[in-house]
Amino acid sequence: MARCFVTRRLPGTALERLAAEHDVDVWPRRLPPPPEELRERTRSVEGLLCLLTDRIDSALIESAPRLRAISNYAVGTDNVDLHAAASHGISIGVTPDVLTETTADLAFALILAAARRLAEAEAEARGGDWLTWEPARLLGRDVHGATLGIVGLGRIGRAVARRATGFDMEVIHSGRSRGVGLEELLERSDFVSIHCPLNRATRGLIDERALGLMKPTAMLVNTARGAIVDGDALALALRERWIAGAALDVIDPEPPPPDHPLLEAPGLTLVPHIGSATHAAREAMAELAVDNLLSALAGRPMPAPARSLE
Repeated sequence: MARCFVTRRLPGTALERLAAEHDVDVWPRRLPPPPEELRERTRSVEGLLCLLTDRIDSALIESAPRLRAISNYAVGTDNVDLHAAASHGISIGVTPDVLTETTADLAFALILAAARRLAEAEAEARGGDWLTWEPARLLGRDVHGATLGIVGLGRIGRAVARRATGFDMEVIHSGRSRGVGLEELLERSDFVSIHCPLNRATRGLIDERALGLMKPTAMLVNTARGAIVDGDALALALRERWIAGAALDVIDPEPPPPDHPLLEAPGLTLVPHIGSATHAAREAMAELAVDNLLSALAGRPMPAPARSLE
């Protein structure tokens, strides 16, 4: 029986399976454990089930000599120092596939919300500004027949593309080795939806120059990672009307401080990282995260190992 630390309660019953085989300590609070507490709780464990809000850096890994397996309750691993983990022979698992369709649903919902200015319309309806029906009030953009540019045609990007066909959209995409170039995609697209992983090559990918290439009628959607978009540049682009709007499920940092420039930017729809937030998806993530940890602690390959050190 191994000792395991889980950094938050998870939906469903997956943690009961973990507790049936190992000694499990679950962080009981709503907010993540502070760095000092995370390090202390991890110091003597063999298995760690963490969230993307937990920074698993080299210092933490060095302080946990018994640690053999890290199961990240997320698709990505940008919160984990993969090189440090690999150098200590620690297995790393993630939770892909089970949240693909759910996140694609949210991405397309954000496309529609940005296009039809739903956040502004809802605020006006609740705020007493709904005085009459006006022909030129809250005019948005058509989604049907528009061009959708997908940055990163992985699992979620492909799922968004499938949804776009139902709206008769022209879909173009940009990736490391296929599709059109990023500049062409930005120039042609009416909606740009980001689905690439966060790594050294993509951090700050959508910067001031990139935003300047987009149409003044275009809209940016990000359900990947906040740091792929330069927040200061996006706030400037929205204030100066370089683009018509943006809809974000992710932002850098999370949560944003009260003075984050994007919080006052016009034309922005912002939701708090809910891409996978359905009962079914989050419970499936928990099941896979536990499967990863159980397999590694039993000396078996994880069913969903992290793929890259990028």
